[in-house]
Amino acid sequence: MTSINITELRQHLPEYLKQVQGGEEVVITVHGKAIARIVPDLRESERDAALKRLDALRGTVIAGDILASLNEEWASDADNL
Repeated sequence: MTSINITELRQHLPEYLKQVQGGEEVVITVHGKAIARIVPDLRESERDAALKRLDALRGTVIAGDILASLNEEWASDADNL
């Protein structure tokens, strides 16, 4: 965690934003007192979250269940009575 005053932040903002992008937290101070914090955004995008869910399901479905011929007549809802 880096602690800087507001003048330092104004002069070197791009450098501090790169630090935050790299995962480091930056605390902004005025007269030695912390007034704000810049933290990295760790939320996942919707796409990344969906890909994680798909990866978790990988290997749990057998393609033959859907594609293989059953060689039997479909009985509609007779099985659910």
